[in-house]
Amino acid sequence: MAIAKKTTRICVSFLVTFDCFFIEIQSLIVNLTKDLERFPVFASVAGAATRWPRETYVVGGFVRDLLLKRPCKDIDFVCVGSGIELAEEVASRLGHVPVAIFKNFGTAQVKYEDFDLEFVGARKESYRNDSRKPMVEDGTLQDDQKRRDFTINAMAISLNERNYGELVDPFGGVAHLAKKIIQTPLEPEITFSDDPLRMMRAIRFAAQLNFDIEANTFEAIIKNASRLKIVSMERMVDELNKIILSPVPSYGFKLLFQAGLLKEFFPEMTALHGVEYVDNKAHKDNFYHTLQVLDNVSKGSDNLWLRWAAIMHDIAKPATKKFDAKAGWTFHGHEDKGARMTPGIFRRLKLPMNEKMLFVQKLVRLHLRPIALVKEVTDSAVRRLLFEAGEDVEALMLLCRADITSKNTEKVAKYLGNFEKVQRKMIELEARDKIRNFQPPIPGDEIMSLFNLPASRLIGDIKEQIKEAILEGEIKNTREEAMKLLMKIAHERGLINQRINQ
Repeated sequence: MAIAKKTTRICVSFLVTFDCFFIEIQSLIVNLTKDLERFPVFASVAGAATRWPRETYVVGGFVRDLLLKRPCKDIDFVCVGSGIELAEEVASRLGHVPVAIFKNFGTAQVKYEDFDLEFVGARKESYRNDSRKPMVEDGTLQDDQKRRDFTINAMAISLNERNYGELVDPFGGVAHLAKKIIQTPLEPEITFSDDPLRMMRAIRFAAQLNFDIEANTFEAIIKNASRLKIVSMERMVDELNKIILSPVPSYGFKLLFQAGLLKEFFPEMTALHGVEYVDNKAHKDNFYHTLQVLDNVSKGSDNLWLRWAAIMHDIAKPATKKFDAKAGWTFHGHEDKGARMTPGIFRRLKLPMNEKMLFVQKLVRLHLRPIALVKEVTDSAVRRLLFEAGEDVEALMLLCRADITSKNTEKVAKYLGNFEKVQRKMIELEARDKIRNFQPPIPGDEIMSLFNLPASRLIGDIKEQIKEAILEGEIKNTREEAMKLLMKIAHERGLINQRINQ
């Protein structure tokens, strides 16, 4: 209900500026023919459509983004007839470019310059309760527009000779662009029950465009949240990643949470929500803290996996939460447990189990280390952090800065000032000791050769001893000093005598 009320307020506030905005949109509509002329591909499609002849339109996201003056490289065409035949004719006119045909879906794709062109015949759809895959049959443009997810995606521009450039907007998409709202063209309960993925898409578009979701539409999402179970995890997480990459991802997550969608596929995150009191002592709401960290990270980076690290950094706090009469609420070890939870969550969400997961896991495990360093910046501790973070140290520091969400400005300024000290020490030690891409100054096979030793745990122990000496600052990270230490270790372990005897 909170979102519904917000929608009402926003719609009212737009009444003041709506007339001016609508006039601007109307001027765009009048000039759509001129706008189409900027894209030579439309002339080719129009020519192909005239040759058959068949009604042809550009539909969906490209039309929406054209009106919003947003770049768009994906162009969808719908024709009354065979989309595949139209695609083949267009490809011929564009210089015999390749056509990818998907007969089972009745679609064809053409890549031309920087654009991905998709062609489909107009169709109407019906759904079964246990599947989001529709039963499809041929239809009219009107049938095709009715099956679209939202009014702002249901607009079409005619490419026909009799009304070239004319906007076909049966559901008020232009008005909804002006009001900045997401609304379904048909009854929202039917739209979301038929294809529950559209609930994720509604929130994704709201997050990407900074639009509101119309009150009845949002209520229908709440009522149909459990229907998300019939959607594949891959499709859900594809939409989730687009929400995460939106300008202010917390907005999308709040909508997912309030609609009841988030708990359907990411219960570990919803478990962060809430505040518990004991003896008048409370901890912060880790759900909203996580969203603030995510937004903070997003201001400095568009790296999807760094944003995932922000989402995951406190994921184990519910599992490690304890109350101590003196210390209050504690979450000891949540960074290590969170790192252990990361592979399982990634696997269930069908996220990549490669270096991207390892990057997130590393940052979750290390995210408290720079904060601990703030209290005492020792060379040894900084070297160890550089060694463990490696090439990801800048990403780690960005995450740690983002993790400072206190409303106490003096406290924030103090922490940030101390982070500067840590960062300066990192730069200084890295320039001198070259720890970030640490490679053993003396490789294991050379140690084996020097002392005629087989591969064994002993070799690993010697390398570890040399590494520890470098990290503690006992020797410099050079081959010369490492060799001196190696000979000392060899003498202590009796390897020198063994070498002489051999």
